[in-house]
Amino acid sequence: MKIRIEIVPPEEEEIIIRVSELNQTVKRIQQSVTEIVSGKSTLALYKNDAQFFVELNQILFFETDESGVCAHTAKEVFETRSKLYELEEILPASFMRVAKSTILNVNHVYSITRNLTASSEVEFKNTHKKVFVSRNYYKALIAKLEEKRFR
Repeated sequence: MKIRIEIVPPEEEEIIIRVSELNQTVKRIQQSVTEIVSGKSTLALYKNDAQFFVELNQILFFETDESGVCAHTAKEVFETRSKLYELEEILPASFMRVAKSTILNVNHVYSITRNLTASSEVEFKNTHKKVFVSRNYYKALIAKLEEKRFR
């Protein structure tokens, strides 16, 4: 599959997907593009036997534990059926991996307490939840936060 982008005047903008067959991959691409354009991206998450459609901008971070991958909002914890590496591929640029077991939403970072010899601690706005940033990802996180600040 090739991806081609043409720069055109705003009044001529359109997205065309040309394929030989309509399969699951194409349907997922269409759904993703629709969600991005509408600005209301959601993710299907689970709690017990119930399925919830949670807006991505409400999610603070994703974290692996012994039972799988969990999505944390300010007040709740949900399960996802996706692996962390799968989420990393589909999540928007506001999410980034900060440890082997964690992806966080940089839009919700409130503070970072740096520890030179171990993981740094990230706190989020309006919640008690925290995550740890591995030394390998610390510089990339700071760069992403700086980039966001200048937009």
